[in-house]
Amino acid sequence: MANVEPVQGRMAQVRRAPSSTAAISAFGRFFALLAFAALLVGCSDGYVRFPTTPEGQQALGDDVEVIILDASNIESFSRPARGHRASSLPTGNQWSYLVGPGDVLSVIVFNHPELTLPAGPQRSAEESGFQVSSSGSFSYPFIGSVQAAGAQIEQIRGDILQRLATYIPDPQVEVRIAAYNSQAVVVSGEVRAPNRQPLTAIPLSLIEAINAAGGFTALADPRTVAVQRDGRVYHVDVQGFLSGGLRQNNPVLRNGDVVSVPRLRSEEAYLLGEIARPDVIDLSREPITLVQAVTRLGGMQQIRADTRGVLVFRANGARTRVFQLDTSNPAGLLLGTRFVLEPGDVVYVLRSPLQRWNDTIVRLLPTVQAVGAVDSIGN
Repeated sequence: MANVEPVQGRMAQVRRAPSSTAAISAFGRFFALLAFAALLVGCSDGYVRFPTTPEGQQALGDDVEVIILDASNIESFSRPARGHRASSLPTGNQWSYLVGPGDVLSVIVFNHPELTLPAGPQRSAEESGFQVSSSGSFSYPFIGSVQAAGAQIEQIRGDILQRLATYIPDPQVEVRIAAYNSQAVVVSGEVRAPNRQPLTAIPLSLIEAINAAGGFTALADPRTVAVQRDGRVYHVDVQGFLSGGLRQNNPVLRNGDVVSVPRLRSEEAYLLGEIARPDVIDLSREPITLVQAVTRLGGMQQIRADTRGVLVFRANGARTRVFQLDTSNPAGLLLGTRFVLEPGDVVYVLRSPLQRWNDTIVRLLPTVQAVGAVDSIGN
């Protein structure tokens, strides 16, 4: 009431003023503003009461849906709408390396050193081995051309063993791959060291290939890693393997696969109204709840905010959903810790009734002072 007494004092002075045109005009303007302010305060207690009745919903229209958040429905909004997706990239459970052109084979016949190229102190196994030619074969003493491309190492060993038996009684043969050159995958995009990685007899999974390329950069999006295979592009949610345990999201790579790690795209929610620091919140890296977002921006204004009216606007196709949360009590705050924000959400904290009244008085003061000045001139 202390804020109203000066206004009433000015009104008394206006009543005593002469009935000049200027005084009457100022008197009318003052009462019009005062009536407008009274109408604002009288028609609203500062708390938006959303029309949830059928009649109220009809008044809003079909494109707006109002949802009051409470214990009965909060579970529906406690998880991100975008969950982990299982990979559709086809892959077998077993891996068997097939020799190809460019591979170097080491062939050893026990007790017959003349059939083994000498390695020597300055030559590695790769340098002293037999390289598979572009035609897919290599030449070996006594038996001539050996077809190797497209065959497993045991198949090549069996072929050499069978053909050598014509010249050597009961030969003991061992065949190894000294250098893997024919098959590889490429890892590019948001990794620290993009590279080409040869495939070996040990299966190479997607996450192992990414780690061998230095791992994800700070800008990488592990949820939409692209794998190009046989003219098609498959999107793999690697995050689903790392945090969700989806084993199929860590497939075994095949020859010719091209892995591309995309850059993380901006996904934001917007916090407005009576927030300490209105700003945007990044949602691209982790799920963030309503209370987390408000807290990270300094919380609600203690005096100005109406904690009963925390609103979240969310597009839902052609419609708009408006969520209302009452955080004036501990139960409401706990509900807010379970409401997960989605990209594009707009959070708005309403202004308190007291602050609305104070702001109205502040806006009226210049007019009241002008009325007083006119009153003084009239006297």
